[in-house]
Amino acid sequence: MILHKGEFLFRQGEHGGLYHITSGLFKIVRLHEDGNHILFNIIVPGETIPHHSLISPMAYHGTAIALTTSEVEPIPATEWYAQLEREPLRYRDIAIQLQDKLRMMQQRIDQLTQIAPADKLTHLQSWFQNYLSDIPITAILTQDEIGQLIGVRRETVNRLLRAQIKHI
Repeated sequence: MILHKGEFLFRQGEHGGLYHITSGLFKIVRLHEDGNHILFNIIVPGETIPHHSLISPMAYHGTAIALTTSEVEPIPATEWYAQLEREPLRYRDIAIQLQDKLRMMQQRIDQLTQIAPADKLTHLQSWFQNYLSDIPITAILTQDEIGQLIGVRRETVNRLLRAQIKHI
């Protein structure tokens, strides 16, 4: 199935199947009781989500929203878990996927531990270029979301982006 930028793949609290991301990018946001959305994950091609349901079912922990036009293969939960029972070697595939995700998260932690906010932004932009080529990060994420990913306020992101434009 094809989803376009801004379309929802699933919503926080719902129950459902899994999805293999063939192409495109998704953001996972969590809605808090006060109405604030917090961006806490970026999903890239090759991942099967939700990660927390790869071995056993659980309600969706966040809402998945397409950042770009994306192709997704829906996987019915009953089919996924039945296949795991029939083919226990698939647990190794799940372990490798989770290892890859942990390594990606380690890279993001490395970005967050940069001292200078400008370095944090530059590293995040470089990482996104692996998936977006010539599309600027600001075309798919708000300044608030960028700030959430690098641990700074929206105003700081705005200032850093303006400074980058001046240096071009």
